[in-house]
This record gives sequence, C-alpha cells and structure tokens, in this order.
Amino acid sequence: MKRKIATTIRSAMLAPMALCLAACGSEPAELSIPPQDPKEAIAEALANPDRPTEDAADDPLRKPAEVLAFTGVAPGMKIFEMEAGHGYYTEILANIVGPEGAVIMQNPPAFDSFAGKQVAERLSKNRLPNVRHARCNFDELNADDASMDIVTWFLGPHELYFMPAGVEDLGDEKGAYAEAYRILKPGGYFVVLDHAAKPGTPKSSGGDTHRIDPTIVKALAGGAGFELVGQTGLLRNLDDNYELGVFDPEVRRKTDRFLLKFRKPE
Repeated sequence: MKRKIATTIRSAMLAPMALCLAACGSEPAELSIPPQDPKEAIAEALANPDRPTEDAADDPLRKPAEVLAFTGVAPGMKIFEMEAGHGYYTEILANIVGPEGAVIMQNPPAFDSFAGKQVAERLSKNRLPNVRHARCNFDELNADDASMDIVTWFLGPHELYFMPAGVEDLGDEKGAYAEAYRILKPGGYFVVLDHAAKPGTPKSSGGDTHRIDPTIVKALAGGAGFELVGQTGLLRNLDDNYELGVFDPEVRRKTDRFLLKFRKPE
C-alpha cells in the first residue's frame, strides 16, 4: 500500500510538467520513476498489513530483513524459491518483487502432507498473484533455462538425504545443484541457508539430524559451476549442540545456521 501511495504521489508531481510541455508545443520528454530502493522494498514487505501475524512473530528468529538484503533481491526480479515450505519467505519475496516481478515457490510432491494445506491457504483467493507453486523434485525444477535472477534454498539442502516414508528420494544431489545453475541467469545468485553440522560430518546427517556440513554444500555448488561470492555469520550460534537433531527441544529454533551466496558466472 505504501508503495502504491508513493508511486501515485510521484506521478501526480510529474503530470503538470508533461502538460506544460504539451501546451508549449513541444514533445514531452519521457519521464521515468526511479526504481525503489531494495532496502525500502524489504521494509515495506515486512510491514505489509496483509502479512500473516504468525509470520511476523518469527521475524526475530529468522532475521528476514538482513537475510533478504544479503540475497540481493530487488523489485522487478524473478525468484525461484527451492523448498518454500509453508511460504514464510514466499510472502515477503512476492511483495518485494512486486507486480513487475515473479516468485516460483517449489516443494517436492512428497511434502504435500507437510505443507500442502498451508500453501493452499496462503495462495487462496489470488492474494499473491505474482506467485506460482511448483510441485517437483529438486533435480527437475519447473522453470526455463536462464530465467531467474535469484534462486534461494533455505533450510533445504539437507533434505536431499532425507527419505520420507514411501518416497525413494527427493532428487539427485548433483542434479539438484545443476538445476539451480540451469535456471539462473548468468550473473544471478544462488543463496543457501541450512542447519550446520560439525565439519567432517557425513552427508547422511541430513536424514538423521537434519543438518549438513557446509563444506558439502560448497563442494556441490562449486561442482555445478557456481562461484562462492559471500557468506555471513548472521545466523550462527556456536553454542549449538551439533549432536542433536534440529527438532530436539534443547536446540529447536536455536540451531547454528550457515548462509552462503553463490554466483553463476556471466
């Protein structure tokens, strides 16, 4: 709403200038509205009155303003959100990119029992018109080649090693990173966030404790062709007990989380 008001005010200020030029017999110069500052767009999205209150209650833990500033998201971008879950970040991203942008929220079909109802409610009545839900495994992402500005994978890479009951897998590990690379535009960013495991922990921890050694993520991303261009300790917690699963009451919602930013070379 604030963004609409700001645009209306700027348009109202520019209109008299165009009329004056026309009255003087001159062709009016094309007048453009400066693009919105990304930080301002993030702040407005977080303050959106239509945002679910339960989402906002998670902000102190998730630090979405800082996380999204790290991704480089801006109005007008196209975002592919791997493992969007219930859509906490989907909601924010949709409002940041605005009507000129788009968000694809992806979940494997095996997650329907976990997130299906919540996703349906979030997208009901076309309340997020620039969002499309894609039900596909991680190694078969539903997007065109070089079509996305940013691909995010928040709290998800460890899922490659998790086998829900009755499901063979959620996607091949190398295939998943290759798919993220495929759908990104050259120069685009692949941003990964997950629960940290101790260095040297085997990848099988993804199915046991739902953690992963960030070294594994870096190696797979590098193998797919990505360049590591940033990492931050924003969500670190060195007091975490890495032996415990992330759902254990002692560490739940207090885990050590790593946040990495990769770039697809131009």
